[in-house]
Amino acid sequence: MTPRQIATNQAVMQCDVCGRTLLRGEQPAVFLAGGSRRNVCELCTPRATHEGWIREGLAVEDLGVRQRGRERRGSLLARLRARRDGHPARRAAEPESEPEPEPVIPREEYVAPPPPPEPRHIHAVPTNADMKRSRAVDVFNGSDRPRTVAALSRSLGAPFVVVRPSETEGAIVNIVVGWELCWYRYEVDLADEAAGVRQTAQGDELSELDPADHVPNAAADERGELQLVSG
Repeated sequence: MTPRQIATNQAVMQCDVCGRTLLRGEQPAVFLAGGSRRNVCELCTPRATHEGWIREGLAVEDLGVRQRGRERRGSLLARLRARRDGHPARRAAEPESEPEPEPVIPREEYVAPPPPPEPRHIHAVPTNADMKRSRAVDVFNGSDRPRTVAALSRSLGAPFVVVRPSETEGAIVNIVVGWELCWYRYEVDLADEAAGVRQTAQGDELSELDPADHVPNAAADERGELQLVSG
Protein backbone atom coordinates (compact mmCIF):
# COMPACT_ATOMS: atom_id res chain seq x y z
CA MET A 1 0.00 0.00 0.00
CA THR A 2 1.33 3.42 -0.96
CA PRO A 3 1.41 5.82 2.05
CA ARG A 4 -0.78 8.86 1.71
CA GLN A 5 0.62 12.32 2.26
CA ILE A 6 -1.58 14.72 4.16
CA ALA A 7 -1.17 18.35 3.19
CA THR A 8 -2.86 21.37 4.69
CA ASN A 9 -3.56 24.71 3.13
CA GLN A 10 -2.73 26.61 6.32
CA ALA A 11 0.31 28.84 5.83
CA VAL A 12 3.11 28.56 8.36
CA MET A 13 3.14 31.69 10.48
CA GLN A 14 5.68 32.82 13.03
CA CYS A 15 5.46 35.32 15.86
CA ASP A 16 7.38 38.46 14.88
CA VAL A 17 8.34 39.01 18.53
CA CYS A 18 9.60 35.63 19.83
CA GLY A 19 10.02 33.88 16.48
CA ARG A 20 7.90 30.87 17.55
CA THR A 21 5.96 28.98 14.87
CA LEU A 22 2.28 29.26 15.63
CA LEU A 23 0.39 26.05 16.25
CA ARG A 24 -2.35 24.82 13.99
CA GLY A 25 -5.51 26.71 14.78
CA GLU A 26 -3.67 29.39 16.77
CA GLN A 27 -4.69 32.85 15.61
CA PRO A 28 -2.10 35.63 15.80
CA ALA A 29 -2.83 39.20 16.79
CA VAL A 30 -1.97 41.68 14.05
CA PHE A 31 0.03 44.76 14.97
CA LEU A 32 1.26 47.69 12.90
CA ALA A 33 4.92 48.64 13.34
CA GLY A 34 7.25 50.48 10.99
CA GLY A 35 4.57 50.74 8.32
CA SER A 36 4.05 46.96 8.08
CA ARG A 37 1.79 44.37 9.63
CA ARG A 38 3.25 42.10 12.32
CA ASN A 39 1.93 38.75 13.53
CA VAL A 40 2.19 38.37 17.29
CA CYS A 41 1.27 35.31 19.35
CA GLU A 42 -1.02 35.66 22.35
CA LEU A 43 1.86 35.38 24.79
CA CYS A 44 3.79 38.26 23.20
CA THR A 45 0.95 40.79 22.83
CA PRO A 46 1.88 42.62 26.07
CA ARG A 47 5.46 42.90 24.88
CA ALA A 48 4.41 44.21 21.47
CA THR A 49 2.13 46.77 23.12
CA HIS A 50 4.95 47.85 25.42
CA GLU A 51 7.26 48.33 22.41
CA GLY A 52 4.75 50.78 20.91
CA TRP A 53 3.33 48.53 18.24
CA ILE A 54 -0.26 49.44 17.36
CA ARG A 55 -2.73 46.63 17.39
CA GLU A 56 -4.80 46.55 14.24
CA GLY A 57 -8.38 47.68 14.85
CA LEU A 58 -7.52 49.69 17.98
CA ALA A 59 -9.68 52.77 18.29
CA VAL A 60 -8.01 56.09 17.59
CA GLU A 61 -9.15 57.44 20.96
CA ASP A 62 -7.53 54.53 22.81
CA LEU A 63 -4.37 55.05 20.82
CA GLY A 64 -4.16 58.71 21.82
CA VAL A 65 -4.71 57.95 25.49
CA ARG A 66 -2.07 55.20 25.42
CA GLN A 67 0.40 57.41 23.61
CA ARG A 68 -0.06 60.21 26.15
CA GLY A 69 0.33 57.71 28.96
CA ARG A 70 3.61 56.49 27.50
CA GLU A 71 4.84 60.06 27.21
CA ARG A 72 4.05 60.67 30.90
CA ARG A 73 5.68 57.46 32.03
CA GLY A 74 8.72 57.79 29.78
CA SER A 75 10.67 54.90 28.44
CA LEU A 76 11.33 51.74 30.47
CA LEU A 77 15.04 52.43 30.52
CA ALA A 78 14.50 55.94 31.89
CA ARG A 79 12.18 54.68 34.64
CA LEU A 80 14.58 51.90 35.67
CA ARG A 81 17.47 54.35 35.75
CA ALA A 82 15.43 56.80 37.83
CA ARG A 83 14.51 54.07 40.30
CA ARG A 84 18.14 52.97 40.60
CA ASP A 85 19.55 56.47 41.08
CA GLY A 86 16.75 57.70 43.32
CA HIS A 87 15.79 60.62 41.00
CA PRO A 88 12.31 61.35 39.60
CA ALA A 89 11.55 59.91 36.19
CA ARG A 90 11.34 63.37 34.67
CA ARG A 91 15.03 63.85 35.44
CA ALA A 92 16.16 60.50 34.04
CA ALA A 93 17.13 62.02 30.71
CA GLU A 94 19.33 64.63 32.33
CA PRO A 95 23.07 63.89 32.21
CA GLU A 96 24.41 62.45 35.43
CA SER A 97 27.11 64.45 37.11
CA GLU A 98 30.10 62.77 38.66
CA PRO A 99 29.94 62.86 42.47
CA GLU A 100 32.61 64.94 44.07
CA PRO A 101 35.10 62.89 46.05
CA GLU A 102 34.84 63.27 49.78
CA PRO A 103 37.73 65.14 51.32
CA VAL A 104 40.23 62.94 53.06
CA ILE A 105 40.68 64.06 56.62
CA PRO A 106 44.03 62.95 57.97
CA ARG A 107 43.87 61.18 61.28
CA GLU A 108 46.59 61.00 63.80
CA GLU A 109 48.14 57.56 63.85
CA TYR A 110 47.56 55.76 67.10
CA VAL A 111 50.74 54.46 68.60
CA ALA A 112 50.16 51.79 71.18
CA PRO A 113 52.16 52.26 74.34
CA PRO A 114 54.84 49.65 74.96
CA PRO A 115 53.74 46.75 77.14
CA PRO A 116 54.77 47.00 80.76
CA PRO A 117 57.77 44.88 81.69
CA GLU A 118 56.99 41.55 83.24
CA PRO A 119 57.40 41.70 86.97
CA ARG A 120 60.23 39.67 88.42
CA HIS A 121 59.23 37.31 91.15
CA ILE A 122 61.73 38.29 93.80
CA HIS A 123 61.77 36.23 96.96
CA ALA A 124 63.52 36.85 100.21
CA VAL A 125 66.84 35.01 100.06
CA PRO A 126 67.54 32.80 103.06
CA THR A 127 70.64 33.78 104.97
CA ASN A 128 71.36 30.32 106.37
CA ALA A 129 73.37 27.96 104.12
CA ASP A 130 71.19 24.96 104.97
CA MET A 131 68.04 26.90 104.14
CA LYS A 132 69.58 27.97 100.82
CA ARG A 133 70.39 24.37 99.92
CA SER A 134 66.90 23.21 100.90
CA ARG A 135 65.22 25.92 98.86
CA ALA A 136 67.43 25.26 95.84
CA VAL A 137 66.54 21.56 95.94
CA ASP A 138 62.82 22.43 95.97
CA VAL A 139 63.26 24.66 92.92
CA PHE A 140 65.25 21.94 91.13
CA ASN A 141 62.63 19.28 91.83
CA GLY A 142 59.88 21.60 90.55
CA SER A 143 61.61 21.95 87.16
CA ASP A 144 62.06 19.51 84.28
CA ARG A 145 65.67 18.72 85.26
CA PRO A 146 64.79 15.61 87.28
CA ARG A 147 63.68 13.88 84.08
CA THR A 148 67.18 14.26 82.64
CA VAL A 149 68.74 12.91 85.84
CA ALA A 150 66.33 9.92 85.90
CA ALA A 151 67.03 9.07 82.24
CA LEU A 152 70.81 9.11 82.78
CA SER A 153 70.50 7.13 86.00
CA ARG A 154 68.78 4.27 84.20
CA SER A 155 71.90 3.90 82.04
CA LEU A 156 74.73 5.04 84.30
CA GLY A 157 73.43 4.19 87.74
CA ALA A 158 72.86 6.44 90.75
CA PRO A 159 74.72 9.77 90.58
CA PHE A 160 76.48 11.74 93.26
CA VAL A 161 74.96 15.15 94.04
CA VAL A 162 76.54 18.26 95.53
CA VAL A 163 74.43 21.24 96.55
CA ARG A 164 76.37 24.25 97.82
CA PRO A 165 75.77 28.01 97.88
CA SER A 166 78.01 30.24 95.81
CA GLU A 167 80.96 31.75 97.67
CA THR A 168 80.65 35.08 95.81
CA GLU A 169 76.93 35.59 95.19
CA GLY A 170 74.56 35.30 98.12
CA ALA A 171 71.46 34.32 96.12
CA ILE A 172 73.09 31.69 93.87
CA VAL A 173 73.17 27.98 94.73
CA ASN A 174 75.17 25.55 92.56
CA ILE A 175 74.06 21.94 92.06
CA VAL A 176 76.40 19.33 90.60
CA VAL A 177 75.04 15.96 89.43
CA GLY A 178 77.71 13.54 88.23
CA TRP A 179 78.57 10.01 87.22
CA GLU A 180 81.91 8.40 86.38
CA LEU A 181 81.48 9.27 82.69
CA CYS A 182 79.88 12.73 82.84
CA TRP A 183 78.71 15.52 85.08
CA TYR A 184 76.35 18.54 84.93
CA ARG A 185 76.40 21.80 86.87
CA TYR A 186 73.16 23.72 87.46
CA GLU A 187 72.47 27.12 88.99
CA VAL A 188 69.46 28.32 91.00
CA ASP A 189 68.89 32.03 91.67
CA LEU A 190 66.91 32.21 94.89
CA ALA A 191 66.22 35.91 94.27
CA ASP A 192 64.46 35.07 90.96
CA GLU A 193 63.06 31.57 91.26
CA ALA A 194 60.74 32.14 88.29
CA ALA A 195 63.82 32.02 86.06
CA GLY A 196 64.03 28.31 86.87
CA VAL A 197 67.10 26.11 86.88
CA ARG A 198 69.89 27.04 84.47
CA GLN A 199 72.58 24.61 83.28
CA THR A 200 75.92 26.40 83.45
CA ALA A 201 78.47 23.66 82.66
CA GLN A 202 78.92 20.07 81.51
CA GLY A 203 81.89 17.73 81.33
CA ASP A 204 83.13 14.19 80.82
CA GLU A 205 85.94 14.05 83.40
CA LEU A 206 85.40 14.31 87.14
CA SER A 207 88.84 15.86 87.45
CA GLU A 208 87.39 18.98 85.84
CA LEU A 209 85.33 19.68 88.98
CA ASP A 210 86.43 21.78 91.93
CA PRO A 211 87.55 19.84 95.02
CA ALA A 212 84.43 21.04 96.88
CA ASP A 213 82.24 19.42 94.19
CA HIS A 214 83.64 15.99 95.04
CA VAL A 215 81.98 15.95 98.47
CA PRO A 216 78.35 14.82 97.94
CA ASN A 217 75.69 16.06 100.34
CA ALA A 218 72.55 14.97 98.46
CA ALA A 219 71.17 12.05 96.46
CA ALA A 220 68.74 11.45 93.59
CA ASP A 221 65.84 8.99 93.66
CA GLU A 222 64.48 6.92 90.74
CA ARG A 223 62.48 9.94 89.51
CA GLY A 224 65.58 12.13 89.43
CA GLU A 225 64.42 14.31 92.32
CA LEU A 226 67.07 15.43 94.80
CA GLN A 227 67.14 14.96 98.53
CA LEU A 228 69.64 16.46 100.96
CA VAL A 229 71.66 14.03 103.02
CA SER A 230 72.51 15.10 106.56
CA GLY A 231 76.00 14.64 107.98
